[in-house]
This record gives sequence, C-alpha cells and structure tokens, in this order.
Amino acid sequence: MRIATWNVNSLNARLGRVEEWLAYAQPDVVCLQETKLADEAFPGLTFQALGYDTAHVGEGRWNGVAILSRVGLTDVEVGFGDGHADDAEARLVWATCGGVRVASAYVPNGREVGHDHFRYKLDWLARLRGHLEARCDPADDIAICGDFNIAPTDDDVWDPTAFVGATHVSEPERAALRSIVDWGLVDAFRVLQPEPRLYTWWDYRAGNFHKHKGMRIDLVLASRSLADRASFATIDRNARKGKLPSDHAPLLVDVADR
Repeated sequence: MRIATWNVNSLNARLGRVEEWLAYAQPDVVCLQETKLADEAFPGLTFQALGYDTAHVGEGRWNGVAILSRVGLTDVEVGFGDGHADDAEARLVWATCGGVRVASAYVPNGREVGHDHFRYKLDWLARLRGHLEARCDPADDIAICGDFNIAPTDDDVWDPTAFVGATHVSEPERAALRSIVDWGLVDAFRVLQPEPRLYTWWDYRAGNFHKHKGMRIDLVLASRSLADRASFATIDRNARKGKLPSDHAPLLVDVADR
C-alpha cells in the first residue's frame, strides 16, 4: 500500500496538478489538507473516475481535509469524537482504508508563540492524543497523515537559528507532537530516510524552494505494526515545481501487506 499526504493549498487551484500526480505516483491512499472547499464543491466524481473513493470535510474558504482511497473507504469519522464541542474548523477526518485506520490532519498553524491560535494548536494536539487513547489501539494498523505545522527536530529546518522564538519549532509544540508519537506511533518517513535537511514545505517568497530553505512539517505517523513494514519513503519534490504549485510537496510511504 502506498500512503501519501499532501497539503495542496487549494484543491480548486491545484486540481489539475493533483490529477496529474495521481496518474504517475499511483498512491493507494492519499490524505489531502487545505482543500479550501465546502463539501458540496469537493470534486468527488473526478476522483471516482480515477478509481478513488473519497471522504471530505470542508468549510469553504479555509482549511478542509480529505482522504482518497482505491483500496476501500469505510467507517468515516470527522473530528475527535470526544464528547466536547466540535472543532469549528475542518481539520480532521478518519476512515478505514484497506485495513488501515487513516486520519488526514491539518494541525493549526499557531501564528505566533503565546497567541490565542497557538493555545488552540496545543489544545488541538492534546485532543488528538486523547482520541488515540480513547478510540484506537496502538497494536492496530494506524496512520495519521498530514500537515502538522511542526518540524519535529532541528534536522527538519534549513536553519534552526532562523526560527528561534517562532512557531513550528517551539518546545511546547514539539512536546505535544512527542506525546502523540509516544502513544505508539513512528515517524515513518524517518525510519527509511534519516538524513537531515529533507523538506516538505518551502515559502513561496524569495525563491526559498530553489535555495533549499524549507521545513519538514508534513508527516506520516504510523503505528509500529505499520512502520515495521515500510519499505520505501520519499518526498516528491517534482510536485513542488512548475506552474502554480502548492507550497508543500507530497510525502509518500510504501507499506507491505501483513
């Protein structure tokens, strides 16, 4: 099974590029973030024609997450299911695909350390950890895929000194991410690609992509049973090139059957 995650930064603007990428990358399960579409505008029929079942939760202009699967898609769930108020933003959708419980997650940006949105980010991550504790079993095949808006370590940013005091690298954010991983997950990309300075996001400004000034903030967090079967992982930089790209590149992980 080839599992991919990609923040497309507007599916309406990027649909043609996504269709092209699906044709050559041939992923079995794709988690998309920042679709920026309402549910009624989501191009489900387009993906169906390409062989993918879909689940999407959107709100229109902002956010929006989706799962595409050509290995089955059942048991769709939106959000945390923890009995508290629903998240006002469309950031999390779950489905079971080919026996794997998959989540497409778009973690809040945080804006700046200490901002209300930063506290929302930490609360959001705590709710994700709570969902795992209450609703999932680390012995099962689980993959939480998405834009986490956190670089796990200094190896995942082009220059740690350029981010001192900023979001995406702060200790509270990294601690919240470690708490999720410590539940029983593995950064599946790092199992196969341990070298530093491999990125999934580059700011559009100042030619940062061509200067190799990026961050790795898109992750596939897999349960140990899944990560142990991972055989290949890559970041598809080609999808970040050309006309009207997203500012993110897809990250892919291949996993063998049980």
